[in-house]
Amino acid sequence: MRLVVAFGVVAALATTTTGALTFREARNGVLQQSQDTVIGQMRAQVSRLAPELAYPPSRELLRQFAAEVARAEPSGTWRVLATYQGLSETSVAGDPFDELTPAVREAVESSLATVFQRVRSGGRTSLVVGMSVTFASEQRIPTDSGVQVFLTVPQADEQATVDALVTAVQRATVPALGIAVLLALFAARGVLRPVRALRHATRSIAEGHLDTRLDVNGSDELADLSHTFNETAAALEQSVAELRSMEARARRFAADVSHELRTPLAAMSMVTDILDEEAARLEPDAATAVQLISEETVKLARLVEDLMEISRFDAGAAVLHLDEIDLAESIRRTLSSRGWSDTVEIRLPGPDELRGRVDPRRLDVVVANLVGNALRHGARPVCVRLSAGGPPGARPSAVIEVADSGPGIPDDVLPHVFERFYKSDSARTRTEGSGLGLAITEENVRMHGGTVRAANRATGGAVFTVELPLRRDESPRENTS
Repeated sequence: MRLVVAFGVVAALATTTTGALTFREARNGVLQQSQDTVIGQMRAQVSRLAPELAYPPSRELLRQFAAEVARAEPSGTWRVLATYQGLSETSVAGDPFDELTPAVREAVESSLATVFQRVRSGGRTSLVVGMSVTFASEQRIPTDSGVQVFLTVPQADEQATVDALVTAVQRATVPALGIAVLLALFAARGVLRPVRALRHATRSIAEGHLDTRLDVNGSDELADLSHTFNETAAALEQSVAELRSMEARARRFAADVSHELRTPLAAMSMVTDILDEEAARLEPDAATAVQLISEETVKLARLVEDLMEISRFDAGAAVLHLDEIDLAESIRRTLSSRGWSDTVEIRLPGPDELRGRVDPRRLDVVVANLVGNALRHGARPVCVRLSAGGPPGARPSAVIEVADSGPGIPDDVLPHVFERFYKSDSARTRTEGSGLGLAITEENVRMHGGTVRAANRATGGAVFTVELPLRRDESPRENTS
């Protein structure tokens, strides 16, 4: 649109300027030709009649002289005024000769040259010409006779010609603007078509269609741009393909390693269970070693299980097994099964007051990971609160809050708490966790269509808030079999 408007403005300025200049030159030519014709005829008539005029002329002679000069124009459009000192007579009796201006009189009195002026009076334009009648002396120097002749002739024909020129310019301007707009549209189409194609291709790339390419036509700058885009898209497609391949190999490696470790870990767990039973009868150093091996085996088993769970999320193999349950009762069972019932403060609704269709196993993992994280990294008391949430009129949801009384989470760590293996201090010592608990929590919540967020309370301590929709539409990742 800007290009079309620019073309239109330029065309309008060019057409207007050209039309104005053409009109001015044509108008000046028409008026100049008319003026030269009238002045030439007047001079010839005066020169022919002046020798026959007696001096000093009487009023009657002046009237006859003016009438004879006026007869030079057969159409009778001339009106003539002849003056001599205080006498003046016109070719038409009683003619006031209003077109004659003082400027013309003064110019004729002060100069022997023929003067003229265009005068507009009563809505009409007239040409007024004035000259002095002279005699040639013996030295051929013009001598003023004292007789002055003034002529006025209407310029109706010339005005009609000028008006016709104005109309012609106006009529030519509109087609010129139309042609300019059409040319602008063609030019804009030629310029903007590849730009629009580039825009669509860029949008397609952004949507993930990395095989998008542009047709390269011509050898101008736009063709170079299209060629560069194709090269960039090809390089991007290759890079993304390599990254996806590397990511797939990394996922497959983690899954394979985790799977291969499960069998030896199961055997190690059985051995450590036996050793734990015999630890009381072992030497103190041996008992300490057995306890260390047992603890590390438990940590390694937990890490392997978490790695396998993350691998299932990454591979898209994790599914939901939904069931309508009492959420408060599910949270109680989670705390009881891990021996946290007396350690954690709970604020739960009554039986069957808050029910939802969720995956019980994954809800258990979410609550256990959040409470375990609060007990390990926060400070007691730890409080678990369940309530109904959601704005009025919106889909109802369940809100689970897990808060501790510790120092809270540093502000620079908050945006990264759900990242895998993230450490706020790269030099910190090992902890009981695998570093994947919060990442697994986020994935489980996301599968339910909910959200989880971390924040610090104003009174101190960290709080994790999980919001789960109580009812879900059928999802492609849901498995109800």
